[in-house]
Amino acid sequence: MSDASTDRDDRPAEVTDPLLWRLAAAVADTHQPDEHSACDNGSCFGAAWPCAPWHSAQMGLRAAQAAPRTGTAEPAAHQDGPETSAGRSAESSPPPPWQPQPDQSPLAITSAA
Repeated sequence: MSDASTDRDDRPAEVTDPLLWRLAAAVADTHQPDEHSACDNGSCFGAAWPCAPWHSAQMGLRAAQAAPRTGTAEPAAHQDGPETSAGRSAESSPPPPWQPQPDQSPLAITSAA
């Protein structure tokens, strides 16, 4: 891992989890496209870019900017229809904050040179 990806001063003010943000930024930095639109990271070995680790890094960057979660759990409620493990209807449950939304574009990351 290069120094540029671990000593980042370009962290957005909205980041609530600096460690997660730095780790996700480091992964995104090391999984960039080459001249053939393949991931240039050796662990991807020519996989098309954007690769799976780059997508995971994008989810990590979004999660690092999400509001902190509280430790309170919702009580289980019995309803008709498909239910999740928390007892809520699957149709009415919002997606977790780390799950990418269709209208979200990749976050811009600049390397600290």
